[in-house]
Formats: sequence, C-alpha cells, structure tokens
Amino acid sequence: MSGRHTGAVAIDPSPQVSARELWFRRALGGAAFPLLAAAGLAAFWLFPNDLGLMTRIAATALYVLSLDLVLGFGGIATLGQAAMFGTGAYAAGIAAVHLVSDPLVLLAVGGLAGGLVALVTGALILHARGLTLLMLTIAVVQIVQEVVNKARDLTGGSDGLSGIEPSPLFGLFRFDMFGRTSYLFALAVLLVGFLVARRIVRSPFGLACRGVKEDPLRVAALGGSPRRYLVTLYAVAGVFAGVAGALTAVTSGIVGLDSVSFSWSAEALVMLVLGGAGRLVGAIIGTVAFMTIHHVMAAIDPFHWMLFIGLFLMGTVLFLPGGIASLADRFIKGNRA
Repeated sequence: MSGRHTGAVAIDPSPQVSARELWFRRALGGAAFPLLAAAGLAAFWLFPNDLGLMTRIAATALYVLSLDLVLGFGGIATLGQAAMFGTGAYAAGIAAVHLVSDPLVLLAVGGLAGGLVALVTGALILHARGLTLLMLTIAVVQIVQEVVNKARDLTGGSDGLSGIEPSPLFGLFRFDMFGRTSYLFALAVLLVGFLVARRIVRSPFGLACRGVKEDPLRVAALGGSPRRYLVTLYAVAGVFAGVAGALTAVTSGIVGLDSVSFSWSAEALVMLVLGGAGRLVGAIIGTVAFMTIHHVMAAIDPFHWMLFIGLFLMGTVLFLPGGIASLADRFIKGNRA
C-alpha cells in the first residue's frame, strides 16, 4: 500500500495484476452501467405485468448499494442500515402528506434525513469495533423503530403512513396505477445512484476508506483520520439509504414499520452477501436474485419459501464465497495470458 499525503490519503489496496487481467477488469467495469441500463429497459418491455415488483427491486437495490458502501468498502459491520432507509421513507412520506408533493424534492428530503441520522449515530457508535459496533447498530435501528411507532400522529404508528400522492414527475408524467412512471423513475434513480457511488469509491476519499478497511494504522501514519473517513462514509451511505427509502415511499404510496425493522437490515445483508460485498454491481445482482427467488418461491410455497432462500445462500457461500459477481473474476482468471 502506497500513497502521498496531499490533504487526503489516496491508497490503492488492490493486488498487483497482469496487464491483460487489468484490461479485462476495466472492460467489465466500463460495461457495468450500460448493461444495467439495458437490462432495466429490457425488463420494462418484457415484463409489463410485473412493474410493481421491479420497482421494489430497483429501490431495494439502491438500499443494498448503501450497505455495500459501508461494509464492502469501509469494513463497517452493521445491521442497522434500515434506520436510515426508514427515516428517509418516513421523512419523505410526512413531507408529501403535509408539505410538498414533487417527487424529486421528496427524494432530497429523504436523503437529507437519512444522512443526518447516519451522521449523528455514526459519530456516536463508530468509536466501537467488531461485535460491539454490530450490537450498537442493532440498538440504533430498534430505537428508531420505537420512536416511529410512538409518533402515531405523524407516522401512523403500527398502521403505517398512507396518503402519499406525489405530483407528476416534471409536471408531465403521472404516477399511474400501471406503474410505468414509477418503474422508470426508480430505474433512473438507481442508475444515477450507481454512477455516483462508483465515482465515490474510485475517488481519493473512497480509496482512503478502503485503506482504512485494510490497515487503519497505516492510514493514520500517513496523516489521515480513520474515524473521520468512516463517519463521513457512513453519512454518505445514509444519504443513499434515505433516498432509497424516499423512493419506496413515492412509488408505493405507503410507509410501514417494516421499513425500520431489524429484519429489513438483515435481509439487505443477505442480498449483499449473495451478490458480493465490495462490488457495487454485486449489490444490484444480489438484490435481483434474492427478490426474484422470494417472489417465485413464495408464490409456489408461501409457508416454506425461506428454506429455498437459505439453501441458495448456503450454496452461494460455499461455491462462490465472493458472491455471484465473483463469477467475473473467474472469467478474468480463465482468460489470463
């Protein structure tokens, strides 16, 4: 690991690779965005009767992407990402009911709320490490859930918050019952989020965060502040999660207590493990795989669908420890000179 102190620590912890392997990595990385966009648009035309499901997948993928930022690139063990997601969803929902209805403004409200919660809680809990930190993140999500449940006048409590009716996007495209606008809007937000996240992880700040994950002592020796990097990354990921929550509220028209539940945090972690942590595209692949299997198996067997999810997760961990996205590494290694 090497770097030169210029106000920010820029560290590239990736191992040495051959020129051919590097070319393959760059080619696959450059193709990720157009492939995602093409797949999303193709799904719009191929599955017109499943736009509601695909809208939820797109919003959830952005949420799992936020978890990948903190866990995959910052090494922050957390089971509390739903706190930021749910806060963003409720903030956008409350704003839609009482203040504004523009969908882009609602996304901004959700992102701001999620980022603020992440900044405050991150500054408090990121003193800890390992199992202690994991327990603190669970405590945060439980506290947020209890606050939301008690604030019935604003949130609806256990009944949920309904009556969210966003205005037409750009004043032109209404959120109709067929879900066309909702899906295309969610897909566009996901793609923009993917581009922004990719830019962040490739920036000197992102490389410094990866350096903290690998060797925080060396980052400190180079003049960086490991805790400051992690708190900042946690807040940035909170913005992503808040936007994902707001996107869910805008496209579904309702927010429930499940959006701030521990189980929702755990499911995000399962999706990330399936796709591959530390790979932004892995977060999207894992979300699509998990939610598709969930949808299909729950329709076949509503009582035992979790069994299929468990078997799929075990198989992935055993035979693809790096997640589904690690298949690209096997392809690259198979094409080495």
